[in-house]
Amino acid sequence: MTEATKRGARLTGAERDELASTLSQGYSEGKSIRALAEESGRSYGFVHRILSESDVSLRSRGGATRGRAKTEG
Repeated sequence: MTEATKRGARLTGAERDELASTLSQGYSEGKSIRALAEESGRSYGFVHRILSESDVSLRSRGGATRGRAKTEG
């Protein structure tokens, strides 16, 4: 993020649209919502809401799966 906004500051209008665009771009490049939240100084919930409002197709949850047997090669 090029310009950090004051944490918790209310964003409206053009500022909110600009942040939504930046977050959408980062998410489409493969960054996680948590990574975007940390970079922007916003909460996970705020970033998730902005992406949802911007009609971004959110990826399903991922990460390591427990209990999956390792395949022998």
